[in-house]
Amino acid sequence: MLLPGGRCAGAPPIGLADGWSVERLTGPSRLFGANGLRTGADGRVYVAQVTGSQISALDIETGALEVVSARGCDIVAPDDLAFGPSGELYATEVMDGRVSVRGADGRTRVLRDDVPCANGITVHRGRLFVNECRRDGRLLELDPNGGAPRVILENLALPNAMEVGPDGLLYYPVMGTNDIWRVDPDGGAPERVAGDLGVPDSVKFDARGRIVSTQIMTGEVLRIDPRSGERTVLARLSPDLDNLTFVGDQLFVSHLTGRITEVLEDGRTRSTLPGGLNWPLDLTVGPDGSLYVADGMSVQVIPPGGEPRTLARRSTPGYPGYLRGMTAVAAGELIATTSFGEVVRYLPGEHRSEVLAEGLDQLYGVEVAPSGAVVTAELGTGRVLSVRPGGRVEELATGLSEPRGVAFGPDGACLVSESGTGRILSITGSGTDTLVDGLRDPHGILVRGRRLYVVDAALKAVIGFDLDTGARHVIARDLPVGSPPGVTPRPLRGMPLFSGPQGPFAGIAAGPDGSLYLSADGEGGVLVLRETA
Repeated sequence: MLLPGGRCAGAPPIGLADGWSVERLTGPSRLFGANGLRTGADGRVYVAQVTGSQISALDIETGALEVVSARGCDIVAPDDLAFGPSGELYATEVMDGRVSVRGADGRTRVLRDDVPCANGITVHRGRLFVNECRRDGRLLELDPNGGAPRVILENLALPNAMEVGPDGLLYYPVMGTNDIWRVDPDGGAPERVAGDLGVPDSVKFDARGRIVSTQIMTGEVLRIDPRSGERTVLARLSPDLDNLTFVGDQLFVSHLTGRITEVLEDGRTRSTLPGGLNWPLDLTVGPDGSLYVADGMSVQVIPPGGEPRTLARRSTPGYPGYLRGMTAVAAGELIATTSFGEVVRYLPGEHRSEVLAEGLDQLYGVEVAPSGAVVTAELGTGRVLSVRPGGRVEELATGLSEPRGVAFGPDGACLVSESGTGRILSITGSGTDTLVDGLRDPHGILVRGRRLYVVDAALKAVIGFDLDTGARHVIARDLPVGSPPGVTPRPLRGMPLFSGPQGPFAGIAAGPDGSLYLSADGEGGVLVLRETA
């Protein structure tokens, strides 16, 4: 059952062909992850969601969510938020290098489009401050009327969410040097406040003027007295905390999974909003029947009959980067594609990854050919590539329109879904042939026996095709995949150091018993389809 205000609120129920059942292996996510937090004048917590290009307002008492800026609207990949004196909402758009403002009338305009990796943002007495989360980031004061920015500091190593303290100084974390600094916003030399932390990615202040900061690597919520330097661990949560806000004396922290947690006294916590998958993409089944899910900044695993758990995340040693395509090749060994344009061999149990090929353009599905070569779809250039031992890359097909999923037929032919034309192509030594047409946006594909299964993100369906007769059969429809009807998401261009360009991919995999696993990227969950007759 979908929760009120969830990502697919109002979606129709899933329809099934006779003889099929559906089950949710993971519950739907209510947010597209949770990044910047800011408390509004109405007492609600406003949540920026980078991967969903969405801003939502959370009622901390009821759990009700309202979408304030929806996916497909003018604000793209918001990372942090601040309110102006007249109720206007400022947002940093980290992937587009922009700062936008949404007025009280609901209209949005771009204030600046020349702030690479725009991230931390705060307003103090009508003055607007922004920083850039990059290796040589700047700390800027922006003119709300659109005038030229004023550079306060330069060459900061990954600054993040910041706040003006009760002393009038601007406090900011620097992730690259693992410390917190302050500077007079009118100019002067910066001063280091605290160091040797757990990689701080936010700074706010409590009612007594003490710093409260989330630590992305350790998962700690720290309180630091800026006068004495005394530190107190308020809570120990999981890594990949992102930001925090106060509602009165209540403290809330965000997590990249979309979880919002209230930090109570004596290290206790209370769940305000449950987390979930951020953006499930490809999935694969290992030799032991475990299901692995590529969730961008993490890999989730669901053992047979077990509960989902995080196998690895971006803060885990050896994590190869934002993962998109994935296939299991042996116990504990995955072949994956990353948004950085790499094909990698990843052994999460050993905290180790190996780059097999790099410098490619927007890789999606990946499979291992009968020959042992790794084959992947390169959407950016319209190619299907084979990666041979030693990193040698060969072209199997060129000139395709948005290739995404790959699979191998029973005869060993490479099959690829072509989203741009709505076709499934067969690639052989003699050329490329159309195997299936009449689709709209095919993503993940799977061959099991003499049957081909396709996830169509636009039709929101899983369709089965008989490879002998060509007969097609809709197995499930009205699935929570792709974007809502009428919504065209803006491109997510990526963020240097953290990810390359990001894009949708609804993957499909088969279990040993013939169950079909589906990444329901629209709702942020995993479904399983089973044949019952």
